[in-house]
Amino acid sequence: MQAGPAPTVAVLIPCYNEEAAIGKVVQDFRAALPDAIVYVYDNNSKDRTVEVARAAGAVVRREPLQGKGNVMRRMFADIEADVYVLVDGDDTYHAPSAPELVRRLWDEQLDMVNGARVTEIVAAYRPGHRFGNLVLTGMVAKIFGSRIGDMLSGYRVFSRRFVKSFPALASGFETETELTVHALELRMPIAEVKTPYKDRPPGSHSKLNTIRDGIRILRTIIILVKEERPLPFFSAAFGLLALLSMILGVPVIATYFETGLVPRFPTALLATGLMLLAFLSLTCGLILDTVTHGRREAKRMSYLSLRAPGNHPPLAGVRGDERR
Repeated sequence: MQAGPAPTVAVLIPCYNEEAAIGKVVQDFRAALPDAIVYVYDNNSKDRTVEVARAAGAVVRREPLQGKGNVMRRMFADIEADVYVLVDGDDTYHAPSAPELVRRLWDEQLDMVNGARVTEIVAAYRPGHRFGNLVLTGMVAKIFGSRIGDMLSGYRVFSRRFVKSFPALASGFETETELTVHALELRMPIAEVKTPYKDRPPGSHSKLNTIRDGIRILRTIIILVKEERPLPFFSAAFGLLALLSMILGVPVIATYFETGLVPRFPTALLATGLMLLAFLSLTCGLILDTVTHGRREAKRMSYLSLRAPGNHPPLAGVRGDERR
C-alpha cells in the first residue's frame, strides 16, 4: 500500500448453519489480515456456528431477520471501518487473496473490488450455477454496463463510501445483484480480480437453490430495471400494448372503411383500451425517468459526501484532523 496511515479493515461474514466451515474461515482471514477485525453475523443458525466462530476469535453478532440481504443491511449499518471485506462463511473463497484485494482498492482509490471465482472443481461451481450466473450477469451487463464478469460472487472488498451509500433493499441472495447495480449506476471506480474457488468442506451444505434463487435474482433484475431504467422499461410495455392494439384494431378499421359498420364492437373497445394503456405506460415512463434522475443525483451526492479510500496528501493550511 502507499505510505501513510494503514486503513482500518473489517471482515464481514454472514452465516447460517456453517458450523463445519466457519472456524477455518475466521482463522484464515485472521491470518491473511492480522490487523483486521473479523465479524460473524449469525442468521438464526440451528447448529454451533456461534460457538465455533467465537472460539476462532471472531466478534459474533446476531441478525434475527432471515436472509443474506437482511444480514448485510445490518452489518453495513453497524460496523465502521475504512475497508470492508465481505465473504461467505462456507470456506469456498481464498483468504490469502484478501490482502491483494484490499491493497488494490486502497492504492487505486476504488470503491469495490470483486473476487471473480476461478475453479475447475465441478462440485464447487456446479454447471447449473455457472450457466445461471453467466445468463444473469449478461443481462445486467447489457442493461447497466459490462464491468463485472462474476456478478454473483460472495467475495468482495468495499470502500466506506460504498457501504454507507448502499441502500440494501434486498432480503436474500439477490443482494449480490443489488451490490453490482449500485456500483454500476453511480459509475463508481471498481475492479475485478480472479480468485481461486473451492468446494465446501465435509458437513457443509449449500443453502442456494438454483431454480428458486435464480428466479428471485431474475425478479430483482426486472425490478431494478423498472426503478433505475423506467423509460426503456415502460417504453417496452408501450410497444407491446400498442402492437396488440393494432393487431386487433386494424381489421376493425378496415371493415369500417369498407362497409361503414363496426360489427366487432367488443374487439374495437379492447383495441381502444389497449392503446390507451400503451400511452399511459409511456407517460408513466417519462414521469418516472425524471424522478429516477433526481433520485440518482441524490444518491450521488450522498456518495460524494464521504471521503474516498486511499491516503491523500495533506491540504495546505489544513490540519489532518480537520479533513473529512
